[in-house]
Amino acid sequence: MAKKSWIARNERKERTVAKFADLRHKLKAEKDYIGLTMLPRDASPTRLVNRCLFSGRRRAFIRRFRLSRISFRELASHGMIPGVTKSSW
Repeated sequence: MAKKSWIARNERKERTVAKFADLRHKLKAEKDYIGLTMLPRDASPTRLVNRCLFSGRRRAFIRRFRLSRISFRELASHGMIPGVTKSSW
């Protein structure tokens, strides 16, 4: 489980990105790069980190399911993810 402070920090960044999204788009369209540098650093969407919905883990993130590999395996083994089956041959 990731530290709660890391998860909270990422949520704060998501709110900041959403808040400044329209302004960033407008400044980019006008090619006003000075104005872009005046925005907060966390307003850039590249500062966001993909995190698992259950554990908050950022490594080994499966984007399609928004889960880490560990959470994905646990949920898939219990049949909690629709359409996912364990293969055997």
